Amino acid sequence: METLTETQNYVVKDISLAEQGRKNLAWAELQMGGLLKVRQRLSQEKPFAGIKIGLALHITKETGVLVRTMVAGGADVAIASCNPLSTQDDIAAALAEENVKVFGYKGETDEDYYRFLENVIKTEPNITIDDGMDLVQIIHQKYPHLIPNIIGGAEETTTGVIRLKAMEADGALKYPIVAVNDSKTKHLMDNIKGTGQSTFDGILRASNVIVAGKTVVVVGYGNCGKGVAKRAQGMDANVIVTEVDHFAALQAAMDGFRVMPMAEACKLGDIFVTLTGNKHVIDTHHAEQMKDGAVVANSGHFDIEINVAGMKERATGVKRVRPFLDEFTMPSGNRIYLCAEGRLVNLAAAEGHPSTIMSMSFMNQCFAAEFLLKNRGQLEPKVYVLPEEKDQEVSKLQLEAMNVQIDTLTPEQIKYLNSWDEGT
Repeated sequence: METLTETQNYVVKDISLAEQGRKNLAWAELQMGGLLKVRQRLSQEKPFAGIKIGLALHITKETGVLVRTMVAGGADVAIASCNPLSTQDDIAAALAEENVKVFGYKGETDEDYYRFLENVIKTEPNITIDDGMDLVQIIHQKYPHLIPNIIGGAEETTTGVIRLKAMEADGALKYPIVAVNDSKTKHLMDNIKGTGQSTFDGILRASNVIVAGKTVVVVGYGNCGKGVAKRAQGMDANVIVTEVDHFAALQAAMDGFRVMPMAEACKLGDIFVTLTGNKHVIDTHHAEQMKDGAVVANSGHFDIEINVAGMKERATGVKRVRPFLDEFTMPSGNRIYLCAEGRLVNLAAAEGHPSTIMSMSFMNQCFAAEFLLKNRGQLEPKVYVLPEEKDQEVSKLQLEAMNVQIDTLTPEQIKYLNSWDEGT
């Protein structure tokens, strides 16, 4: 049983790690200038005063900067991890010392994972912020009496948004949610640039294999898959894409990648990365046909994309060969190497997305919370997207943080763009 530092307000691995956590938070803040500008405004306006915000996010240094920003805006914050392997224990300790209600440690048991989510829910949050929709789901299933006091929520991920839209379609969603993932400054930055870089960071920390000359199979060509395929190509890999969506497959083919069914790709790949948000996209019968030494990783969301349980049942032997790398010996004698137990490889085996990328995502989270408060009581229980001007504001703040300047339209150009009667 894990030995933890536990009080009424926090459960962390070791509170003595807080000093290192503060150093890592300072390092992240150095790269998150856009979010710090939002913090400066929020600290003056205090829009979250008297508001309880419950978060289920990866407890990383970047999320710590978001938490500090919301606290600066007046919020009472409680946070649990949205993944059993993604918590950075020093960050959790540092937040606990800053009087944040924080529940999480790296390597959580399933029991603790759900206990910590319920700890956040029991604070009776007015706004929920999810990465994968677990808070929303548990509240609707077990704590529906809290819903009248919930102003709304926000969702960080593609997977979560898909599930929320399914809830909305079924008439099951009982409070409004902002799909932060659907903002351009989130899914066209975080999903492509962040996932592309951090996925290989995790795979390389777990395995230290060379990518150049290898065949990398990218399972799913959404924005995350696009980012991973491009990074693999940039590292001199041969890239194969598998897809079920005709347009996404067409994009992959037109981007210069080979496209084929997984039934063929499973025999050719050296490194496999799943990025679909779906279940068993690498199944047992695929694993049994893989090359000896194939490396398999998930960078989608939940640990169901790879049928890990099925692989364990079929394997003649399973052993851990490195901290985040397990060897499965299949009946053929071929060995398959699974990264991070099939959980998010970029967060379990590495540190998640770079801080600069998360600055943009978390600016959107702050704006989502403000949007919900400004429209309190006026939003139906549906999934919403932030207005376009918020994407522009995030972009402007990020460009300023990067010291990048752009042109502005002249009055003549503005007039032309808003008229129809001037000919060619």
